[in-house]
Order: sequence, then structure tokens, then C-alpha cells
Amino acid sequence: MRDRIAELIKTAVTAAQAANALPGFPVPPIELARPKVAAHGDYSSNIGMAVAKAAKLPPLKIAETIVAHLPAAEFVGKVDVAAPGYINVTLSETWLANQVGAIVQAGPAWANLSIGQSLDVQVEHGSANPTGPLTIGSGRNVVIGDTLANLFEACGYQVHREYYVNDVGSKVRKFGATLYARYAQALGLDELLPSEFYPGDFLIEMGKDFAREFGDKYVNVPRDEALQTLGEIGTQRVLEHVKQTCEKLNIHYHNWYSERSLYDSGLFARVYKMLEEKGMLVEKDGAIWFASPELGEDNDAVIIRSAQIIPNPEDRPTYFASDIAYVWDKLVLRGFDKAVYVWGADHHGDKPRVLAAAKALGLDPKRVGILLYQLVTVMKDGVEQRGSKSAGNAVALHDVIEDVGADAVRFMLLTRTIDSKLLFDLTLAKEHSDKNPVYYVQYAHARIASILRLAAERLASVTLPSEPDLQLLTHPAEFALIRKMLELPVVIDQAVRDLAPHHLTYYAQDLGSAFSQFYRDCKVVDADAPALSAARLQLCYAAKITLARTLALMGMSAPEAM
Repeated sequence: MRDRIAELIKTAVTAAQAANALPGFPVPPIELARPKVAAHGDYSSNIGMAVAKAAKLPPLKIAETIVAHLPAAEFVGKVDVAAPGYINVTLSETWLANQVGAIVQAGPAWANLSIGQSLDVQVEHGSANPTGPLTIGSGRNVVIGDTLANLFEACGYQVHREYYVNDVGSKVRKFGATLYARYAQALGLDELLPSEFYPGDFLIEMGKDFAREFGDKYVNVPRDEALQTLGEIGTQRVLEHVKQTCEKLNIHYHNWYSERSLYDSGLFARVYKMLEEKGMLVEKDGAIWFASPELGEDNDAVIIRSAQIIPNPEDRPTYFASDIAYVWDKLVLRGFDKAVYVWGADHHGDKPRVLAAAKALGLDPKRVGILLYQLVTVMKDGVEQRGSKSAGNAVALHDVIEDVGADAVRFMLLTRTIDSKLLFDLTLAKEHSDKNPVYYVQYAHARIASILRLAAERLASVTLPSEPDLQLLTHPAEFALIRKMLELPVVIDQAVRDLAPHHLTYYAQDLGSAFSQFYRDCKVVDADAPALSAARLQLCYAAKITLARTLALMGMSAPEAM
């Protein structure tokens, strides 16, 4: 609707210019906003002020001229001009009422858009080191990424969901050495932990599992072989655990991409050579650096570490080295039109490097979208639940899911903008009251389902119209609910354009509130007014569809009863 009104205004400007009512000037993009005062209409444009300088006319005069040339449209009820040069558009109540039927007819496809035009977008999210269970921080990553993927699909994109497995380098080697020590200790051997090891009970339990499963098999083979084999088996076990945790959150991936494959396939070597031929690599202090004008003298732009500092050749490539080959694989070899990354805020320094690398390889950096989300703090009964992954005592995502449920986890992890730190209140997430936004939104859906069931019982002997007369919907609360439902396509569009899935949580609460006000002010099930009941039941059904659609975009269930 926003875009249709903007097109009307643009057409009116062009018509006014053709009639010499306005001078010729380039028509800028028509910006529309929601007026803060309901009496000012549904949409407001500042076009009068925006073109005043170019037109050399008073803004109010420009706005009046545009309105005089505005084409008729069935969805426009009233158009006003307000000082100093606003155009305020109020939607037609006849048209608004008819949209209830359109929503019901669309069903689960309601609010789908076509702006994606079937372009291929890849959303890479999760991608934690496979050295232990997913933490609540990683939970924010996977929920943001999965919800974004849902939103992209709703906008008509072809979406590929990917988890990047960091299965190469010193961290994996450290993981294997720690796991070997825990395995040997579980066998009763006097095996010391390596100087650098991963703490936590997870690896202790895995070591015990290996001792029961393999006996002393891997203490009787060459140590290097044992470290590598147990490390690989352990990594796969961790990934299985990660997959199970993601499945509990209704998160599924098309592909689990191995970082090691970038090197084993020779892809990194090919990309390295391309950069070398472009003169983008320099050697300094025994290391190989990426020399990009965008980065300048960035000391972190090392691709290959010095052999004097890192003796093992497999450990010398940096994460950035892998990122360069990976972005080439995404945008060229696999041909995605856009690649979206979801990273923690601690990777803020990596973002400009990846964009600069894409540009150096001749790729358009605009095809790369990188989101940086802030940390999560967990509270329970007013007490912060402290822990960290490096210390081996981080708050595990699967424990939080068990505690509050998958739907509550998803909703709560989406409630803030990604660049804001998030407070996850476990106590609130389990509370069955309006204070809990998860409960409030899902209860609204269950409440509508209950109303529809009640209507089926109480109106069973009442003859209802075969087709609801939606023009009987005239109450302000009814129009407020319809208007709120019609915002969903705009919310989806904005969330995709801004890569900001948190918009869904606010919209869901507002929609639940609009329905509550409607139900408070309007009697729905009334045997003495069958025609009005039929129309209002249709409105309830449309609201149920819209709430369910919003919950589905967030990867949540829409309960029929609570």
C-alpha cells in the first residue's frame, strides 16, 4: 500500500508538470511515513518541502497542486494538505473492510512479496567453533539468521541456509589434544592436559564416552594419529549435538560447509594466486599481508602468519584467509546473488576486510551483507547467570531450550535490535502473564481460536449469511485491527531491507493488542445479530491468519489453545 500511494503521488507530480501547474524538475523518491496522530490519516508525504527548492514555490502550494492532480484510486478515502506542505492520505473504509476477505483468501501466503524476484540469497549463520555445545550467544546468531532466511523467502528470494564449520587450524588441534587427554584419563591413565586445553564438563563426558566405546584402542596407536582421529570423531559428535539443538529450535540448514574443504579442494590456493597477480599481497615480517587501499596499514590484514611464529603450516592461514576463499566460493563458484553473514560483535574488524577482499577480487561489495549482533546476558530470578565459552561454563543453548521452551527462546532472542546487548530473563520467559511478550502473542492466537470454536457451538442453530458482508465492519476498533493487519507486508519489507528481524516481535505485540481492543469493544458472537457476527468472525479469522503468519516468520508455533 505504501508503494501504491507513493506511485499515485509521483503520477500526480508528473501530471502537474505536464499541465504546467508545476515547473519541470526531477521527481525524487516519494517518502511516506505513518502520522503520529491518527486524525492525520494513514500515510503522510513531505513532498511539498522536498521539492520546494527545485520548484521555487511554497511547499504548501506544491502540495495543493499535487493533490489537485492526484488520480482516483479505490483504496484512497480522503486526501488532505497540511502546513507547511504535507500530503495526508486516509485509506477508504470500504476498501479497508474488503481487505479482510483478501487476507482470508491468501491464507498462509498472506503478506508474501515479490521484491526478491527469485534472486538467490545465501544466509550463513551459526558457524560456531565445533568444540562444544552452542551457547546462548550462538543461539542469538542462529535465531537471527533463520528468521532472516524466513523473511527473505517471504519476499520472493530463493534462500540457501548454511552453517560454516570451523574444522581447521589450531583450535581444532587444541580440541583434539584436550579430548585425547580426557579419553586417556577416563581409562585410568596418568595423562596430563596439554598446556592449552578446553575446560568444561562437556569434554570430560565425551572422553568417558570414548573410553566406553573404543576401550584402549587409541592409546595403542601413534599419538599423532590418535589426536587427529579422536579430534575428527569429536568434532562430528559436537556437530551432531549442534544439529539436535538447532532442530529443537526449528532451525534446519541446506548445507554444513567445511572450512577445511577450502584448502583441501585447492580453492584457497587459486584465490591466493589471483590476489598475488593483482599485486594485492605483500610480504612483511615473514608473514603475507592483504594490501588493500580500503584497509590501509591494517595490522590485522594478515593472510598467512610467519613461519617463525607459527611453525605448523596448517595453522598459519588466518580466519581472514578462509574468508577470502569463502566469499569467492559463495558469489562466483556457487553464484549466489547476495551473501548474508551473521557474526558476533567481536568480529567487527573482519567486516571491512571481507568487503575489501570481495572488491579486490572484482566482486561488488554490495552483494555482501554482514550483520554484527551484540552479546546476550542471561538472568534468572534477578541474578545474572555468568559464564563464558572459553572458561567452559557458558550458558548452554540446549539447557535454556529445556528450561523455557523453543518458542520463548526464539522470541526473546529477537526482541532487541542486533546492535544492542540483549537481556534474556529466564523467569519472565516462563511467566504466564501479559508481562511475558511470548505468552501475550501466542495467547492472542489461542484466544482467537477459542472464539471461533465458541462461535461454532453457540451459532450452530443460527442461519449465517453464505458470504459475510464485510461492509458491516464500521467500528473504529475494527478498522484499527484491519490497519494493523495490513502493516505486515510493510514490516516484512522493512525487516529485509534493513536486515532487522526484531521488527517482527514489536509488530506481533501490537497486533495482539489491536485484537484485544477489538474484542473488548465489539461483541463477536451474537445470535441476535447473525450478519454482524459473520462479518466479525471473518475479521477474527483474518487476524488469526496474520498472527500465525507472523509467528511462522519467527519460527514459532501458533497454539490453538493455552
